[in-house]
Amino acid sequence: MAVVARCDGAARGNPGPAAVGVVIEDESGQALLDFGECIGKTTNNVAEYQAVIRAAERALELGATEVTFSLDSQLLARQLQGRYRVKAPHLKPLHARALQLLEQFERWQVIEVPREQNAAADRMANLALDKQRRGERKGDP
Repeated sequence: MAVVARCDGAARGNPGPAAVGVVIEDESGQALLDFGECIGKTTNNVAEYQAVIRAAERALELGATEVTFSLDSQLLARQLQGRYRVKAPHLKPLHARALQLLEQFERWQVIEVPREQNAAADRMANLALDKQRRGERKGDP
């Protein structure tokens, strides 16, 4: 089964509260699943990597054999394509984990898209952050 995984990471502050957003679609563009998940305080690049990792894990669970990862992060897309080196020490283990997961698919590719084409994944990440923020506010005295 071939799918498209639209992935986005968001951090409010860099570092700051962060979340991932993922939308996995079949070849016709029908959403198979979508989710947003808060991942604590971290940087935008860490959030972007975590989005790819979580998308790959979920695509494997769905039984996908071919995946196109759609990213609006130029840095991440080009690092995963092998066009840029991973220089930041804290990103190296995330890069390695992402590649380890990607290699479990029969075929995979990473494409860089304009932010507008990744709006659904961005929305999922921001909804998770908004929900967390509202929840924290409710608990404040």
